[in-house]
Amino acid sequence: MIERQYKVDGVTILSDAGLEALPGADWFRLQWWVDQSAVTEDLGGRGTALSIETSLGPAVLRRFRRGGLFGPMLGDRYPGRAADRSRAFREFRLLARLAAMQLPVPQPLAASFEPSGPVYRAALLTRLIPQARQLADVAAALPEDSWRSLGATLDRFFHAGLHHPDLNARNILLDDQGCWHLLDFDRACVVDGRVPRGAMLKRLARSLGKTAGEGWQRGFSAMNQQLI
Repeated sequence: MIERQYKVDGVTILSDAGLEALPGADWFRLQWWVDQSAVTEDLGGRGTALSIETSLGPAVLRRFRRGGLFGPMLGDRYPGRAADRSRAFREFRLLARLAAMQLPVPQPLAASFEPSGPVYRAALLTRLIPQARQLADVAAALPEDSWRSLGATLDRFFHAGLHHPDLNARNILLDDQGCWHLLDFDRACVVDGRVPRGAMLKRLARSLGKTAGEGWQRGFSAMNQQLI
């Protein structure tokens, strides 16, 4: 991917240079899309992700927002003044890198960096994966061959060196063609050498235990056999 970086109304934007339209600062504001009646679904994720209809086609806009202990106090503000080191720009470039490896991730369209003194706000725009369901919603009734397919997909990511610190049942999608996709690469990275797949899979299992009800354990074991 060839990048394009530019500023609009105090917002630094990083985008795919091959896009047919140039995203403006308003594109990264949730309320702007609401006002355009262009929101097709509220995707949750701390209330900051929307499925939207854009001139580039269906997309997902995600505003970065803190969780954990400092979430209520800092909200969507992060310390830092360098756009290239911001959460959104790093995830945009990681998605582009993974896509270049032919791994199933959302296509990155654009990212924003909006500084305000010592802090910034950020957002990421990606191509919507159509007709996709979260693993959490299908795990209980998923046939074993689909679990094995998921294992093979995860194995590709692990062999590429991906460390995904938040691998859970909400950021793994199954599309209507039976293909798997990974989402939400905030804080993820590609590393040299062996990745901590055991820790990532334990986190995924805990997530399934909380969100998927009963019936997923046998399929999860079949998935793990693809990762040995």
